[in-house]
Amino acid sequence: MQGFVAQALESLGWLVPLLSEVLPRVVQIGLLVAVGVFLANVLVAFGVVERIAGLSRYLTGPANLPDEIGTAILTTAASTTAGYGMLAEFRESGTLDDRATLVAVTINTFFGFVQHVFTFYAPVLIPILGLEVGLLYVGARAGIALAITLVGVLAGALLLSERNVDPSASLDVDGPDGDAAPPGETVRRAWERTVPTLSRIVPRLAVVYAVVAVLVERYDLEALTAAADPLATVVGLPGASIPVIAVFALDTTAGAVAIAPLVGGTFTPEQAVATMLLGGIISFAVSTFKRSIPFQFGIWGPSFGTKVVAVNTALKVAFIGVALVVLLAP
Repeated sequence: MQGFVAQALESLGWLVPLLSEVLPRVVQIGLLVAVGVFLANVLVAFGVVERIAGLSRYLTGPANLPDEIGTAILTTAASTTAGYGMLAEFRESGTLDDRATLVAVTINTFFGFVQHVFTFYAPVLIPILGLEVGLLYVGARAGIALAITLVGVLAGALLLSERNVDPSASLDVDGPDGDAAPPGETVRRAWERTVPTLSRIVPRLAVVYAVVAVLVERYDLEALTAAADPLATVVGLPGASIPVIAVFALDTTAGAVAIAPLVGGTFTPEQAVATMLLGGIISFAVSTFKRSIPFQFGIWGPSFGTKVVAVNTALKVAFIGVALVVLLAP
């Protein structure tokens, strides 16, 4: 009997590292999504949206999106996950249909980038690369993110109409007699509206992250960086860019450390930035599978999550390609 138990525990040994990797990630994202969804309901309920709508109306107005969506877009600058959680709540409530949600997610891109400026680019990457290359790289990434956001605004202007949005689907905060509900009652209603959304999102997060963790454990995703060689040759980068691209594709900080001493000798500043951007394209294959797909599928479900991943990836690759052309132009 003891031998059977020992054998059973040994056969389940793979569960321990799996759970240690998946559970913290799911809990962290679940909490941030809960904050975003609950915040969306509370802000709408207390009418805060009307007070801050002016800050984002230049984006939401031309894109034919309701004012409430500006709150989610601005929130993304502080927390990408919370901003996505708010958008998920607006979609679940019927404020946005799928097309309008895709437009809002696209507009979100620049504001998600802004968050990384203060948390990674300014304190970590620029000091490693030096001021000239660091600012050139961050400026290129900012231009790419802004271009994607403007594409979202243009898409909203061309593709959205009143049929795609329903501002009246927001939380009803009136009391039984049509009067404004007391603050405590408003918060309670906001939380009650939040719970069903979380009950759909969190289990999906757990399942998808678990599946991805198992696949990453069994398959070598680093082999995908072999694409760096032909891509570097096509765009005309020095041969030394190939190992740098491979490193950068797997770890941004390590890639920056690898290329920094080569700037001014092997690489011009423009070539260095182009090398890092090309590493970013290669890394999409890895990061999309390990992070983007689990997150987006957890937030939206597989069907709509696939559309979000496809649009995000296509636009990023396209505008990185434009940036490469500009940087490497004779």
